[in-house]
Amino acid sequence: LTGVLDDCLCDIESIDDFNTFKIFPKIQKLQERDYFRYYKVNLKRPCPFWADDGHCSIKDCHVEPCPESKIPVGIKAGSSNKYSKAANNSRELEDCEQANKLGAVNSTLSNQSKEAFIDWARYDDSQDHFCELDDERSPDAQYVDLLLNPERYTGYKGPSAWRVWNSIYEENCFKPRSVYRPLNPLAPSRGGLEFVCLFSWTGLCLEKRVFYKLISGLHASINLHLCANYLLEETWGKPRWGPNVKEFTRRFDPIETKGEGPRRLKNLYFLYLIELRALSKVAPYFERSVVDLYTGNGHEDAESKALLLDIFRDTK
Repeated sequence: LTGVLDDCLCDIESIDDFNTFKIFPKIQKLQERDYFRYYKVNLKRPCPFWADDGHCSIKDCHVEPCPESKIPVGIKAGSSNKYSKAANNSRELEDCEQANKLGAVNSTLSNQSKEAFIDWARYDDSQDHFCELDDERSPDAQYVDLLLNPERYTGYKGPSAWRVWNSIYEENCFKPRSVYRPLNPLAPSRGGLEFVCLFSWTGLCLEKRVFYKLISGLHASINLHLCANYLLEETWGKPRWGPNVKEFTRRFDPIETKGEGPRRLKNLYFLYLIELRALSKVAPYFERSVVDLYTGNGHEDAESKALLLDIFRDTK
C-alpha cells in the first residue's frame, strides 16, 4: 500500500514509520506488564445468539487458563478502578469529591417522571439486550495470560465463522449496497465460494462510510493475525507457527480479491488512526496522579504508568 488514505489527510508511509519506530515497540513492552497481561473471562459461557459447538477444531488453538496463584494480588482484589490505597487518600481525590458535592445534580423526581421511567424500563426489558458483559465474579470465570494466548490462527472456519461475520455485516443498519465478500459457504456454487459484486460507496454519507470502515478494519486485523501466526505444521512434538503467505494472498491480493484486498488493508490503517485519536482523547484521565495501574507491585505499577503516558505523548 502507498499514498493517501481515503477520508483523511494522512499517507500510508507516515503511519508505517510512526508505528514501527514509535508505537509498536512500546506497545509490546506494555503488553508484558501484569496490569495488561492478565484478563478474567468466562470461557464456559454459551453463545447467546445461536447453538454452537464451542470446542476447538485443532488441539493447539484452545485458551489456556492461568492458576490464580500466579495472578498479582492487586489484580485479584477486584478493584474496578485499580486505585492504590495511597492514591485514594490523596488531596486530589478529596478535591474531586468536594467538587462533585458543590456541582451536585438535583436528583429529585416527580411522580409523573417516575411513572414514565417505569414504562421506559418495561419497554427496554422487552427488547433484546444490546450487549452482555461477562461477570468477573462468576465461579466459572478464569484468569487468562494473554502472553501465553497470542492472537493467531484458531482453526475456527467454515459455516460457523461465516455466520459470525455475516451477522456483523448484515445486521448493521447501513452498509455499502454492494461489497465483494463471501456469501453463504453452504450454498451450492459453480466454483467454491460465491461472492457479491464489487465494492461501492454509492449513497453512503461520511459517517456511514467511517462506521463500515471500522468494522472492515477490525475484520482485516483479525485476518492478518491469523495469516501472520498460522499453524504451519501440527506434529506430535512442538507445533510450528509462522507466516502463511498463501493464506494472506487469498485474503488480500488485488487479483485474488478482485481489487478488494488493498481496500481492506486501507481500512485497517484507518482504524489504527481512529484508535490513536481515542487514546489521545483519554490521555488526560490517566495523566492524573490519582489514577494508578494497580497490581500491588508499586515499582512495576509506576513503570507501567510511565510507559503508558509515554505512548500517549506520542499519539498526541
